[in-house]
Amino acid sequence: MKKKLLILIFAIFLSPAVNAAGNFDLFKLHLFHDDTREIKSLLHSQVKYANKTNFNKFISTFSNDYINGDGFDIDVYSKLVKDVWETYDNIEYDVKIKDIAIKDDTAVVKVIETSFAYIPVSQKLDGILKSQSDSVYYLRKFNSGWKVSSDEVLSESTTMLYGDAKGLDLKLTAPEKIQAGAEYTASLEFTPPEDVIAIASIASDKVEYPQKQPKEVFRKFPEDNILERLFVSNTDNKNEYVVASVGLTKADVEDLSIKLSLTGFGYKIIRVNVVPADDEEKDVKTE
Repeated sequence: MKKKLLILIFAIFLSPAVNAAGNFDLFKLHLFHDDTREIKSLLHSQVKYANKTNFNKFISTFSNDYINGDGFDIDVYSKLVKDVWETYDNIEYDVKIKDIAIKDDTAVVKVIETSFAYIPVSQKLDGILKSQSDSVYYLRKFNSGWKVSSDEVLSESTTMLYGDAKGLDLKLTAPEKIQAGAEYTASLEFTPPEDVIAIASIASDKVEYPQKQPKEVFRKFPEDNILERLFVSNTDNKNEYVVASVGLTKADVEDLSIKLSLTGFGYKIIRVNVVPADDEEKDVKTE
């Protein structure tokens, strides 16, 4: 699973002989429908295997020469999947297939993928995880059937909220696509509950494995409920994550002393795809 708006249109070519004859080749149509069904079955099988955390079955749906849009090969991607499932073994995955374009032994499939999980931490600070991505899968047909040979995440958003923060509507804004070495602004907006002291930070880091912990600088959330930060995208042409962190605290006065207690915290993560500096396309995404 890979875990949004870049439309890829691919022409589906019929046999020149069929076009010349002007006949409707039922046999070729049958094969095309079989390929479509097989591809749908493959992607839905991925969801089934992921929901059961069946690692071997899940990885078997990828080709041995698989490499994704972040530059991860099948070995690195396998480690990433294992890390996620060891941390969250109760994630529920789903996929919605938007479009399938087939040409010869290759296919391009546009999908929307979602995931959800309850995250038990403590009775007061239990959490929820929600994620959605807009992705493109590239498949090849082998003797053993269709396999995923690559995929590209066009946009991605993940939210993890705990305790009182579960009621927050975090809006994190950053460009969907940015040139390498270019400045961009990320902004976080939400309305804190009353009688709560809110702190927040915005950080960014490259998409890599193993993923590094971004440097967080927390500050009191501004009164206008908007926090902004300026970044410069990396020049390694690696994609980036923008991470917003939020903490909610309440002040209790005991024996003339003030005690702060954490009542909730959360994270919002969105993707910024970095392209070579000569690519001028730049889209803004709000989550």
